[in-house]
Amino acid sequence: MIDLYAAPTSNGLRAKIMLDECGVSYKLHQVDMTKGDHKKPEFLKLNPMGAIPVIVDNEGPGGKPVTAAQSIGIMMYLAEKTGKFIPKDPAKRAQFWEPLMHASTDVGPTLASVFAISRSKDPHKPSQEIFEGKFRDQLKWWDSALAKQKYCAGDEVTIADFALYAVVARCRAVIPSLTEGYKNLDRWLGEIGSRPGVKKGMTFS
Repeated sequence: MIDLYAAPTSNGLRAKIMLDECGVSYKLHQVDMTKGDHKKPEFLKLNPMGAIPVIVDNEGPGGKPVTAAQSIGIMMYLAEKTGKFIPKDPAKRAQFWEPLMHASTDVGPTLASVFAISRSKDPHKPSQEIFEGKFRDQLKWWDSALAKQKYCAGDEVTIADFALYAVVARCRAVIPSLTEGYKNLDRWLGEIGSRPGVKKGMTFS
């Protein structure tokens, strides 16, 4: 059994989607960040950085508990544990890292910047417009890539798809206008979003 400590942010959604897609048994512990749950001593024991998501795999390697944080790190851990959603072919695996990193280190942080500025007490509109433009450029790149291939890393579903989906779906729920006008991205969003594991992973209850 795995314990998942998360909130329905892009990062939290990534971890939950991955657990549901892998078919791993887990228990969800919702972390209410608006109440500061992520800064409480009991949570900081799990992750001193005070960030979600965190998993505790009570049946880790050798039967020993393993605690892991960072959404992509958790996804990689689960992929290796279950043998799912990482290309096994060496050439495809080599090509898989770029889209995964772009989704996690570029697209995700850009949207986080948009959200942070827009939610501040005195939003700086020029800065918000810069990050919104950057986010649109990133989606434009993905739209072009998905015109040539079915999934983020080629012809098979990988954790790169789940990593990107959580961000774009979150944006579509909060600021839908930023995700409009990308037909290939829409096709991909519809297909990934219709997967049972993704549907379940997007639901925090």
